Amino acid sequence: MLAEGFAALAAAFGAAVVQAVGTDAWAVFRDRAARVVGAGNGEAARVELERLDRTAAALDGADGAELDRVRLRQEGAWQDHVERVLEALPDSERADAVAQLRTLIEEQERRARAEGGGLSGNTFHGPAAVQTGMHNRQTNYFGREA
Repeated sequence: MLAEGFAALAAAFGAAVVQAVGTDAWAVFRDRAARVVGAGNGEAARVELERLDRTAAALDGADGAELDRVRLRQEGAWQDHVERVLEALPDSERADAVAQLRTLIEEQERRARAEGGGLSGNTFHGPAAVQTGMHNRQTNYFGREA
């Protein structure tokens, strides 16, 4: 597999990690992701669990515009990490790891689509715009400067 293929797969995995944090599926996703990225090695999987927990803590501790920056940073960090992990694997193990990552990503994407996104517990004072979904970008201008 070419490095470009690793990059796309790793980017999708980074997005799946960030998307899974805080959901009902997080515990299962976290455990499976640690085993896959840890390449079946018990100690490496433990290190990956710690890395995943740091990601969850960073996301849980952020809000507003900071949350967007943290999400992007975490997605990028996971992309870089998974690319390095895949490149370091022997060819005999790489194909299996790629297949497992794809399965994990697809399952997370299906869960996210099924959940459909939603909002709760929000208070808006003044003009507001809300958008949910995967990898959306929305730019809003309110007032005369629009």
